[in-house]
Amino acid sequence: MKTRFVLIETSHAGNVGAAARAIKTMGFDDLVLVRPRWSNVLRKEETIQRASGALDVLANCRIVATVEEALDGMSHLCATAMTPRDFGPPARTPREHFALLLQGALAAQPGPDNLADDLADEAATAASDTAAANPSGETGVAFLFGCERYGMANEDVYRCNVALSIPTNPDFGSLNLASAVQVVAYDWRQALGGYGVSDVAARGDRADAQQVAGMLAHWQQALAEIGFLDLDAPKKLMPRLNQMFNRAQLSQEEIHILRGVAKAMLRTAEATKR
Repeated sequence: MKTRFVLIETSHAGNVGAAARAIKTMGFDDLVLVRPRWSNVLRKEETIQRASGALDVLANCRIVATVEEALDGMSHLCATAMTPRDFGPPARTPREHFALLLQGALAAQPGPDNLADDLADEAATAASDTAAANPSGETGVAFLFGCERYGMANEDVYRCNVALSIPTNPDFGSLNLASAVQVVAYDWRQALGGYGVSDVAARGDRADAQQVAGMLAHWQQALAEIGFLDLDAPKKLMPRLNQMFNRAQLSQEEIHILRGVAKAMLRTAEATKR
């Protein structure tokens, strides 16, 4: 599924770079700018610095004069607008809308007067036009973000299938542009399946039962030597240690460390006896 992020009349160069980085972290790379404040915004130092490794996204980024050009080939349009409009597409949270979209369950929702029917007709017309322009049938989803100073123009919101609203603190709901891009990109990636979390810590080879038993025997000897374990009345100390180390799923390297501790305890006990 094609995904495009469209920034309309962006006024801060740093937000362009930060948006490029935001979408790349979620596996997207299609960024289009509509009438940015700076014609050379893609080459500005602040843009490049804030992109921080997403220079390939900036290299592929296009600057266009109209929203229509930015949406070429896109079939499903998502506005991001904080301020409610008295007329326009339904407002949904990103997660709610993405679930409906991917389930194919989107339909006109009941609304005042004939608004729902009008929107359904407009959506059907838009889908037909897009299908003619995109004979491959591949769905293209575009996310539109307005200017930092005044958001999206009404006419740009009206052309969209939905107005995405990110749930925020009711007393302070203003999100930085790049932050909003990151949230939407994350939720969209999660809806598409997300990425697995990699455990980067080196665990080493798991110790087998014989190695654990040998280490415990070493510890039993050391604990007895320092007076912590009474071999005549051991109670359940060693079985409990056995259970604890089993839960820890020790690596071979960790076995070596624990044996080193036992060896040090025995050496200390021997020195004390002299």
